Order: sequence, then C-alpha cells, then structure tokens
Amino acid sequence: MRQGTFNGCRSRLPGWAALAIGVLVLGCAPSGTPGTEVGASALALEEGETHLANLRQLTFGGNNAEAYFSRSGAQLIFQRQEKVGEGCDQQYIMNIDGTGMRRVSNGDGRTTCGYFYDDDQRILYSSTFEHDVACPVPPDQSRGYVWPLGHLEIYTARADGTDLQRLTENGAYNAEATVSPNGQRIIFTSTMDGDIELYTMNIDGSDLVRVTHRVGYDGGAFFSPDGSRIVWRAAYPESAADSADYLQLLEARLVRPARVEVWVANADGSDPRQVTSLGGANFAPFFHPDGQRILFSSNFDNPRSGAFDLYLINVDGTGLERVTTYPGFDSFAMFSPDGTKLVWASNRYQANEGETNIFIADWIE
Repeated sequence: MRQGTFNGCRSRLPGWAALAIGVLVLGCAPSGTPGTEVGASALALEEGETHLANLRQLTFGGNNAEAYFSRSGAQLIFQRQEKVGEGCDQQYIMNIDGTGMRRVSNGDGRTTCGYFYDDDQRILYSSTFEHDVACPVPPDQSRGYVWPLGHLEIYTARADGTDLQRLTENGAYNAEATVSPNGQRIIFTSTMDGDIELYTMNIDGSDLVRVTHRVGYDGGAFFSPDGSRIVWRAAYPESAADSADYLQLLEARLVRPARVEVWVANADGSDPRQVTSLGGANFAPFFHPDGQRILFSSNFDNPRSGAFDLYLINVDGTGLERVTTYPGFDSFAMFSPDGTKLVWASNRYQANEGETNIFIADWIE
C-alpha cells in the first residue's frame, strides 16, 4: 500500500478502503489515549460531533472496516486484517460491545463485504479463495492509482462459518453485496456483462436482474429501510478521453475510482437520480432510518487530502450536514436497526501507525 504525509502524520490506507475509493487516506490521530479493553470508558469526541455520544472503540490494532449490524442489532460482521501490511482481510463477527470476536471465513484468499441475513442465521461475503488461496498481488501502479477487479465470488454460510456455499460462478468481480430489509433480494456489484454494474438476485442466487445500464462504475449499494429504493456510489466517464481510459483499464480488470458521487433509484433501477455533486470521493452511502436522508463519507472539502468525514444529506441533494470532524478517515457507517446507534471505521485513536478500527456511538437526533 502507498504511504504519504498529511499535517505531519502518516496513516496507511487499508486495502479495503483503497478498493472502495481509489485514493490515499492520510490522517492524524487525535490527542488522548484509546481504550485497550472491552468496556473501557467512553472516548472523547471531536468538537462539532453533536450527533454522536458515548463513543466506544471495539477493535484494537490491524485494519478493520465495513462493520454491519445483524438484524437483531446485537452483533456486527466486519473484515479484518490482523496486522497492518500483513495478510489478507478475513470476515469476523463480534458482539456490539466488542466481545466474542471470532473469524467466520476460512482464512484463504481475500474476503470483503460481509452481511447478515435469514434472521441472523446466515451471512454473505465475497472471497477470492477458490481462484487462489494466496493474497492477490497488488496491481501495477504505472497507470496511476488503480485498483483490481479481482476474481471475487459471493458466498453464503451459517453465521459460524460452516456450510459454505457459492452463489455466483462467473469468474468476474462479484462483491459489495447487501440484502433487502425483507431478506429476499441481494444487491451486488459485478463485471459479469463487461462493465461494472449493479445486479439483484434472490437470496439463493436465482432470478438475476441487472439494475444499472450506464457505462462507468456502479457499486456499494444498499436498500432503503422500506426496500423500495437503493443508494449507491457511481463514477461515469464525462469525456471521450475519460471513456477511453475507463474502457482500457476495464479490459485489464482495473478501475480508477478517484471521483465518485452518490446516486439513488427505485429498487429495480428505474428513475436514477444523482444526489451529490460535490467533487472528490463521495462513497459508502447508507440510508438514515427515516428513509429521507443519506449518510455518506466524503473528502470533497479537500479532495487531495485524507480528511474523510461523515455527512448527512437529503435524498434530493439538499440539507448537507457534517457529522464527523476528525482530521483523518471516518467511513463505512451504518445505523443500528433501531436507529439508536452508529457504527463506522476510523483511524482516530490509533495506537500504531496505519491502524483503522471499528467505533460505535449513540446517535443523537
């Protein structure tokens, strides 16, 4: 991974974050000492983080991200690299107080994008292990900052990791899968048709439907609380030169997603509308429990920096509001099913250079 400097501090962008946004995150840790045990006292928030209270750190060390609640709100599934710069991300489950952490993927290849379904009896995630049990080789950066569209397939397993079954089998990039609130449909990103598009399918992999149809990158989709809409990140070429570059990279199973914006549409892909036009990287969108607002991460204030914060915005693009103010990386946020808590990944309070951990806080409306 690449390293650099920002305001005198250095922080390595975890592999999962590099894949998600295609930019280098460089941040500085806030003053203070992080808790090192489950149940440690609440940590100090940054000035202006008025939507948050009772901040707790759930993981300590390595790179941890994309922590998503179970339907019960009692557990989280997330991906973890045990040591910064060593090994591949694997899937873990823990209780929302940080106890009971256990690996649920098989330890081979690289995994991403875990999600609970079937009343928390089963999980989804993507993995490269059947293509190669070794960690994927990073792409050649001679074309600038690009990330690979690896050989990822979507798998389902019991919540303890047993009964592993494959849901996709096409040799393409199949990842970023989440499940509808009624537990009946999966939405995911795939290159199976030659572009980077969103698809839905039944929970058993049947009834595959493509829901986006525009040349460019579509990814990271979630359903609205009532299941009627979807929100995702998108990057569409704006010129002939952009299109040529995009298609050349795509042919080499690469993409350069440095500029992405938030979009919404009906669950079947109809009536697509752009929500943000901020510039920079606007990604990891998730619906607020009221279904009328979207929480997302962005560095639009300084696209060349690592200052990624959480923002709220109305689905019509109005009412932009900043939620976090930490001068580093805050992203991959999700509301608890009852709307009372927020979980996200941050490199605040890192004990060692390059760490990113999972944090949880009460949500204050």
